[in-house]
Amino acid sequence: MSLSRRLFLGSTLAGVAGTALSTAHAGFADSKQIHWDKTVNVVIIGSGGAGLATAVSAAEHGVKDILVLEKLAFLGGNTAIATGAFNTSDPKQKEQGIKDSPELHAEQTLKGGDFRANPTLVHELTENSYETLRWLEEKGVRFQPKILQVYGALWPRSHATEASKGSDYIRVLSNEAKKLGVEILTQARVVDIIREKPLSGRVLGLEYVNKEGKSVFVRALKAVVACAGGFGANREMRSLHDPRLYNLTTTNNPAASTGEVLTMMQDIGADVTGMDHIQCNPGCPPGRKLRVNMFSWPQNMIMVGFDGKRFIAEDSRRDQMRDAILALPKQTAFCIQDDYGQSLNNTGHQKDNLKGLETGDAWRADTLEELAKKAGIDPQNLVKTVEEYNKGCDAGKDPGGKKPHNLRRIEKAPFWAGYAGMSVHHTMGGVVINTDTQVIDRHGKVIPGLHAVGEITGGIHGSNRLGGNAIADVFTFGRLTGIALANGK
Repeated sequence: MSLSRRLFLGSTLAGVAGTALSTAHAGFADSKQIHWDKTVNVVIIGSGGAGLATAVSAAEHGVKDILVLEKLAFLGGNTAIATGAFNTSDPKQKEQGIKDSPELHAEQTLKGGDFRANPTLVHELTENSYETLRWLEEKGVRFQPKILQVYGALWPRSHATEASKGSDYIRVLSNEAKKLGVEILTQARVVDIIREKPLSGRVLGLEYVNKEGKSVFVRALKAVVACAGGFGANREMRSLHDPRLYNLTTTNNPAASTGEVLTMMQDIGADVTGMDHIQCNPGCPPGRKLRVNMFSWPQNMIMVGFDGKRFIAEDSRRDQMRDAILALPKQTAFCIQDDYGQSLNNTGHQKDNLKGLETGDAWRADTLEELAKKAGIDPQNLVKTVEEYNKGCDAGKDPGGKKPHNLRRIEKAPFWAGYAGMSVHHTMGGVVINTDTQVIDRHGKVIPGLHAVGEITGGIHGSNRLGGNAIADVFTFGRLTGIALANGK
């Protein structure tokens, strides 16, 4: 870390006064000697869904002087490139013949995560997610009318945005934040979270490095809120907890999910949980670079291996899908869709899939035989597999085990195929929080002045995150954090 003339050491190193060390990295530094360059009420680390939701909620509940710091040159983090499905029970489900409730959502979330999640946090999520959906709609986010089941969701409660991926949320909330007077700085990389004492006292603020390379110290009178995402793009950090994942690609923005803010919180005493709970999703197979997406909506596709045979029900848990694909030859599967199924993908994913036709990561053909030959799949088996699947759709009972409400025939040419390897997608582990998103230390006590929201937290998803729950998580707990900050938490 670069030296700074502003932060002087205490009496134990009086002879070398002027040599600077950040509080978290040198526990004996005297935080009282810091010269604060800027003072705000709340400083938020990260401009993804969690950070922007927190900022907007806090501002509309009366909190002034909010600063959002984004280390990249653009806003959005992983939320901007996410599929964007938002899970919640919704009265509109009744119109589609779907029974649901916050209690069922919580039950499935806990069971889907092998009961490794904190039940209190899970119920806080499911009981407040619908109100958060309405809050987003009031801000200007538009959702498709039909409620579906996103990949790995286990139940049809997934709300898809009208346009392209998760960027809809970022566009709407960033505009709202600016209207409310929130200050947002890009190319502002946080390098330290500063606490009164190394492992005790209040969190006072943070240090970041601006685009000119200059250190800036920000005092936060109410709180520092860490919304910096997980560590899925940090190969060394993730493989420390699950060595199988070292050589895999990642679906994350490689510059966003690097985990350094999580480490900073550990340095000042934050407890962590579930660090080895790391989720993979279909993505680039080994050796490929473009991620095509034909898998997000399991009702619109089947998966096969090079042999043209299905190997798992496509609406299974994500960890089950991970293990099944990693067990295939070359750790590679293929998604198969017809043209109607392709048209139901998000517009952003449709663009990616069209690009895949050029890069050799996706294929399109008028017949299944031709499609199989282009992709390197056994043609005879693929035709037989689709025929058997379509018969199951007609009968309402899939021999491969897919649930009846996710069955739809594959029959409209042209037919599509796309690679589906496994990529690191989401880290379910992180800092321990309470329902006010206050960070908890290793002794079970609140660290005053420190909150965390989103993938940087642990305890919400357990060992396996249901698809569509991450978007619900970041926005629901972001909205609730804004309220908590306004109430002096």
